[in-house]
Amino acid sequence: MESKTRKMKNKGLAAVDTFSFLQAVRVECPLVHHISNWVTIYDCAQVVKSFGASPVMAHASEEAGEMAAIAASLVLNIGTLSTDLIESMKIATFSANKRNIPVILDICGAGASSFRDRKCRELLDERRIDIIKGNASEIERIAGLDVHTKGVDSAPLEPGNDIRQVAASLARARHCTVVVTGKEDIITDANRTFIVRNGHEIMSSVVGTGCMATSVIGTFAGAVPERITEAAVAGLICYEVAAELAVRQAGGPASFKQTMLDCIFNLSMEELLSLQRVEECSLEGS
Repeated sequence: MESKTRKMKNKGLAAVDTFSFLQAVRVECPLVHHISNWVTIYDCAQVVKSFGASPVMAHASEEAGEMAAIAASLVLNIGTLSTDLIESMKIATFSANKRNIPVILDICGAGASSFRDRKCRELLDERRIDIIKGNASEIERIAGLDVHTKGVDSAPLEPGNDIRQVAASLARARHCTVVVTGKEDIITDANRTFIVRNGHEIMSSVVGTGCMATSVIGTFAGAVPERITEAAVAGLICYEVAAELAVRQAGGPASFKQTMLDCIFNLSMEELLSLQRVEECSLEGS
């Protein structure tokens, strides 16, 4: 699946536009319903709150549909998976689909077990998922390639596979936006593909930064649901620019996470203008 990318001049998401998405979050204060990972649930709630939105973590099947009925977006994360949790996800997604609000699925650990793979495919086959988010090996697995993940960490890419092309093919097949996080983030809906190169390597030393990224995507998609691909791009830029600002003050992973939340809360247009690194690419042959 080899392919090359060609830069499209003057097609990057402008910093002012990125800030307008952040402003939309702060003004709209979207309610972001989570059925999430128990390991990172507090961090996901806090990052949403730090951006100025409103998180709710409602996992019980008895209320999942009702909560999705009043939310602006729905975030699903299979990190701590169970059969009961999947049933709640299906109930909530059915409600979200009826209201046409964005549904974001973090395929955390896909490729680590047949149970995770099977349940991911059930959600994708039985409900409408608007954004699929994962690391490279998780996305490859859900795209149908024979790869395995190291727990919830990404495995090396299969030789000859272009992850940008894999992501675009999955987006086309599933009629959704696909987000691949890593040293560079890929966001594609098969028609448009963005590459975000912000962030810092210390993020890989902090449990929960991937789950938090999913919650950020859900927050921005909830604020601007008519532009979910660009919303995902803007959310990741804001989150990762804040990480770059935080690492300047941090002494290690613990202080980094605390400082990053402060930087998110205080994020300015000037900081986005000076630090964001994003480009839009055309995938040849797509």
